[in-house]
Amino acid sequence: MVWRYAVIVVAGYLLGNISMGLIVSERYHMDIREHGSGNAGTTNVLRTLGWLPSALTLVGDVLKSFIASMLGKWLAGDPGLLIGGFMAVVGHNWPVFNGFRGGKGMAASLGMLFALSWPLALGLLGLEVLVAGLTGYVSVASLATSVAFPIAAGIIYRDSPDFWMYLIYAILLAAVTIFSHRSNIQRLIRGTENRINFKKIKVKPDEKTKG
Repeated sequence: MVWRYAVIVVAGYLLGNISMGLIVSERYHMDIREHGSGNAGTTNVLRTLGWLPSALTLVGDVLKSFIASMLGKWLAGDPGLLIGGFMAVVGHNWPVFNGFRGGKGMAASLGMLFALSWPLALGLLGLEVLVAGLTGYVSVASLATSVAFPIAAGIIYRDSPDFWMYLIYAILLAAVTIFSHRSNIQRLIRGTENRINFKKIKVKPDEKTKG
């Protein structure tokens, strides 16, 4: 059984290393980490390149975590699913093949959530979209969703014999996500965090961006 968990950990982390932000931005002859916030995640792609590249980044990052989670479930049930998804988030945030400069884990976390419970995933996604739309701060939406996950998990799995497994995992994942947003938290405290105006986002990247 140990070898199964070893495979889950390694495969999950390596899948997380696949950076859709970098892959998509290379299409436009640029490294997304050299623009905007310097992050390789969906939000920075949205700000820099527009809706379509951002959507492609989101789908790719969700999919890689979903695959890692389902591989884990196939090898070791729900514990394997949680471990595989968590390692994909770690690989996404701190990819060894990209100098440990990745995203902040929200899209990767969403992939794991869809593998675990699609209604929960849709509910948390809806919360993120709502908070981002109301506040204009994607970071606030991500932090609110991260805090909501352990609460939702505690309610949904309150009667499960594995209640503590789900709750501890949710708290751990929330902690990793909040840690990854520490620079955003500092800017929010200082009042220097940038809002995002969704109405001004490009429909598609400018031709000059393609080089």
